[in-house]
Amino acid sequence: MKHKFRWTAMIASGVLALSLLAGCGGSPANDGTPAAVPEGPQGEVANEIPDGALVIAEQGMFSSGGTVTEPVAGDYDATTNWLDAARPGNTAHVGHANVLYQIPAESTGLPMVFLHGYGQSRMGWMTTPDGREGWDTMFLRRGHSVFLVDQPGRGEAGAATEMTMDGMLDTWAEDSKEYKPGDQAWYTHFRIGRVAPERYEGSQFPEGDEAQNQFFRQMTPNTTSFDQAACAAALGEVMADVKAMTGQKSIFVTHSQGGAVGWDVPVENIAAIVAIEPGGTPQPGSEQYQRLLEANIPIVVYFGDYIDNGPEDIQSTGFWKMVRDGALAFVEQYNADGGSATVVDLPKEGITGNSHFLFQELNNDVIADHVEAWIQANVN
Repeated sequence: MKHKFRWTAMIASGVLALSLLAGCGGSPANDGTPAAVPEGPQGEVANEIPDGALVIAEQGMFSSGGTVTEPVAGDYDATTNWLDAARPGNTAHVGHANVLYQIPAESTGLPMVFLHGYGQSRMGWMTTPDGREGWDTMFLRRGHSVFLVDQPGRGEAGAATEMTMDGMLDTWAEDSKEYKPGDQAWYTHFRIGRVAPERYEGSQFPEGDEAQNQFFRQMTPNTTSFDQAACAAALGEVMADVKAMTGQKSIFVTHSQGGAVGWDVPVENIAAIVAIEPGGTPQPGSEQYQRLLEANIPIVVYFGDYIDNGPEDIQSTGFWKMVRDGALAFVEQYNADGGSATVVDLPKEGITGNSHFLFQELNNDVIADHVEAWIQANVN
């Protein structure tokens, strides 16, 4: 088991207290013992936990998977070190996933591993554009340990051997380091509204300029070209590390592009998959499909609103219909072959107004309850 940065005996209320992760107030002493309990206003020990507080038994960060490059040709010279631009003798640790985790004091459920989608990082699970609780905190309150991943080449797992060359898809122009704007394009494609800042009628997306500003500033570019196989391999290592830490398989929660990665992750440490609007689902009979079926992985796929009722002149409407209908066909065959899978079309459940980012919207707690009910009914 690899060493991990850990903090213990923490109390968090609401959104994750980032100051704790920087080693500020409340960190354990250097000898590993918990820090002293703070005193109250009259000097008395404040040992009562406030109502609604979330008690965290352990939290920390670690990296999983990845490779080490071969040394650059030549001998390393410690006297010049970074001043030698050729970097002879140097190696680089690349291709890993980075994980932020929290384990609640009263852990009652299976651990949950969360993987972001395109242009995103783990931040999307941690808060909302208007600053409410994200799904990580909501599921901690439901007794699950949470493990929030930045995939290789994204966020805090950005170390790579070369810049991205994904061209049209990515935020870096092809063959250069020039940044390529995309706020409006992704806003439309994610079904928040036709053109920013407007929202679709009945939208659950948080309203106001500041919420939109915060949402756009979540977007995080790739540092290297997207490699689904490398991401899946790194997530397999994450799952193995979580199993070693907790003794349990994980509920794997994926979103969008992360959903495509999720179908390729080794299955031995996965208890179930919750796919939030994945970019696609496995083709029945494919290697992906057979591996999931043989492992008897229960699967639920969620879709939001503005698909059947989306603007017909926007190409993305047709794209999301195709993805949703493909998921319905996948689920039908998966169940016919003896598996257990469900598509949850939220509008048909009476839950309306959700975009591609349904876990960040005004009713994200309602949808979290729906997910938890599915877990309790379908996962042993």
